[in-house]
Parts: sequence; structure tokens; C-alpha cells
Amino acid sequence: MFIGRQNELKELARLYKTDKFQCVIIYGRRRVGKTSLINEFIKDKEAIYFTGLETNAKENLYNLSQCIMAFSQNFPEPFPVFAGYKEAVEAVFSLAENRRVVFVIDEYPYLAASYSGISSLLQTCIDKYKDSSKMFIILCGSSLSFMENQILGYQSPLYGRRTAQFKILPFDYAQTAEYFAGSFSKADAAVLYGVTGGIPLYLSLMDTQLSAADNIKINFLTPSGYLFEEPGNLIKQECREPGQYNAIIRVIADGASRLSEISTKSGLETSLCSVYITKLISIGIIKKEYPFREDTGKKAIYSLNDSMFRFWYRFVAFYMPLISRGEAELAYERIEPQIPVFMGAVFEEICKQYLWRQNIARQTPILFNDAGRWWGNDPRKREECEIDIIADNKDEAIFAECKWTNEYIGLDVLETLTDRSGLFKYAGKYYYLFAKTGFTKAVEEKAGIMGNVFLVHFNNLI
Repeated sequence: MFIGRQNELKELARLYKTDKFQCVIIYGRRRVGKTSLINEFIKDKEAIYFTGLETNAKENLYNLSQCIMAFSQNFPEPFPVFAGYKEAVEAVFSLAENRRVVFVIDEYPYLAASYSGISSLLQTCIDKYKDSSKMFIILCGSSLSFMENQILGYQSPLYGRRTAQFKILPFDYAQTAEYFAGSFSKADAAVLYGVTGGIPLYLSLMDTQLSAADNIKINFLTPSGYLFEEPGNLIKQECREPGQYNAIIRVIADGASRLSEISTKSGLETSLCSVYITKLISIGIIKKEYPFREDTGKKAIYSLNDSMFRFWYRFVAFYMPLISRGEAELAYERIEPQIPVFMGAVFEEICKQYLWRQNIARQTPILFNDAGRWWGNDPRKREECEIDIIADNKDEAIFAECKWTNEYIGLDVLETLTDRSGLFKYAGKYYYLFAKTGFTKAVEEKAGIMGNVFLVHFNNLI
């Protein structure tokens, strides 16, 4: 059963049914499921599927020629090779002159690296044939910086030629829970969502016959496990000087959040550190955050956007000496008590996803425009404080606190949240408490009296 990506499939189907020329860009980080999405889309369609390889132009032309000629069935065997890329692309457009043909170029950045003129060639053919062609081109790539700058960017020869673009994101918690329905408890599904970052390939590695703990041991804490070296491999594929990037990721995973602190702890000059961080942001590993509704000033902090990276660098890297000696059980014994703390940020994200779904379904007390985390100084008490989630429109706001703990949420949590909301001047205020385990009777009674408090148990998030 194909899970998720229903919106993308629906939109691709709509574009396909127009019977007009389409040039669709599909991109996203590695392992996120781009190829699976494309295969699901083309499974009942006439399609030429070519994957660019990290090789030279001649080898890629040979492979492209085979894909085209195998599809057309009008060429003799052994398949001849086109004289050049111009002839190959022209041949595909000729095949799509009177019938709908999907032409997929997967790993487009590899093809472009081997033959730099491919984008200009596609531009020329698109301009020449788009008004009469039934071609449906899909250009797919995993290099986010390349796809955003060299394909979608203003300087790209293909700028203005694309008719749609899809940035494929990891699964959210609801999709992950659907994937694991009947196999893991909701709590275990949440933990697996956290340690994999919702990446479909990583989720597929989880053995449903084993516990969540055993899956973590096998995939992360065993030298032969698929995810044992995965972050390092991804960094090597995306970045030069991987050692410097690893140093930055490691200190952020350990809690460094401001540029000066990251620079000092990683041993890099601030200006150079900033360059590396910008690259890591562009490939989706690090995010730059400001307190909600404060997108300027000196309050910016950096954190790991990918929870799989956060788990790996916080735990796997730290316990590497044990893991390398085959002590997966001992390593997990030391990691397990720290998982609730790790899950704190993951649970906040899960709760924010829930609020967005409720908002879209018009089931929140207000229709909000944006949501985020807030931190700052409370001048009334002269101390730093934070609020897990604020979601607002012009006049009203939702304030939320999220607790991934085995203890019941007490009245003190609600009182703290309502007190901190006093730092904000909204005409209407609503409060959400999200709990992994549940709520004390005192909180339930107080919520009933206030009328603007919503208590949400983790099991009811989906």
C-alpha cells in the first residue's frame, strides 16, 4: 500500500489530464521518497525513465539512448547510441508529438554535472515544442541547492519553463503512524518518527516484528546497521570538507545555539562558521530560528532541523566507542533514559502538526495564520522563559505547552502558561496543554471553569 503523498499525486494527475505540455520539478533531500512518488505516478502511464549517473557525458548519453529506444520499440537491437544529447532530446519530443509521454530525468544534477549544456538544450526544445507537444517532463534531484538555484533560480536557463514544482518533505507524525498502524504503539511510532526524522526509507527499515528499542539497536547501534554511518554519508555527498560540517553539527546537537558559541566550540572562525551553517541550512539539516513574530535582531538561534541528525550526533556519535566494540545493549541502556528529553522537541513538532491539521479543518477556536516557538525575557520577573507554541492571527492567539513525560500534567503547568501569555497583548487568548500521559483532576476542573483551555492527550493527536 502506498502511504502519503496524496496531495502530490492528486496534483500530478490533474496536470497530466490537461494533455498539454508540462515541465514539473520534483526535489527534496535524499531518501525522502521522490523516486517512489514518481513510480507511483507513472505506473499506469507511458513513460521514459532515465536516471543520471555520477559519471561522464558519454556514459549518461549511452544510458539515455537505451531508455529512449527501449520505450519507442521502433529501433533495432542492439540499440544504437544517439550522436548527441540534442538528437536524444529531439527524439523524445518527437515521440510525444501525438501522444502523452512522461519523460523522467531522475538525479538531474548528476546529468547536468556530466553535460553542462543539458539545461540550455532543454530550454531550446521546450520553447520550440511546448505549444504543440504532449510531453510531460519531470526533472528530479536530491541536491537542494542545485535544484533551487540551477533549476528554479532566476539565472537558470530553465527559469520560467517549469509549470509546477514539488518540494518533497519527510513524513509527518500522522503519516508515520499510518505507516506503522497495527505494528507499533502510538508512543513507539512517535519515537521511531523522531529517530528517523520521518524519512520514508528509514521508516521502511524498521522491522515490525521487533520492538522500537530493538530496531534502534539494530539500525543505529550496530556497526553493520544501515543508519550507523548514514548522517556522515549524507554530509559527504552534499558537502566538501565534511569534517568541518560534522564539527558544527556535533556542537549544535550538544546544545550550542548561537553563532558565537558554535564558532568557539567547533574551533572555526565566525565568518567561516557562518558560511558552513548557511550551506547546512540550504540542505535542510540546520534551521535558523527567531522567537515567534520576532524575525530580526540578535535573538537568532540555530538548531538541528532533522531529528535523525539530532539523535545520531547526540547519542550514536557520543557512544561510538561502545558501539564499535559491539556493545549495542550497553549503549542503549545509557541512551534510553535520555530519550524522553530528546523527544521533547519532537513532541512539540508533532503537536504543532496537529494544530495545523485542526486549523485547516476549521476545528481550532481561532483560524491562525502562523505558528512557532517563542523565547525571551520576562521583564516582570527578570528571567528568561519560553512558550512551546504560539499560533495567532491579528487579534487572537493560541498558547500551547507540550509535555512528553510519564507524569500527569499538573495545575502549575497551566498557571505558568497563562502567566507567560500575559507578555502578549491579544484580545483573545486560548490555551492548549498536550500530554503524553494525561492530566491531573485539578487541571481538568480548572479547564472546565476557564472555558478557553483545551486538554489534548497524545493518543488523540491522530
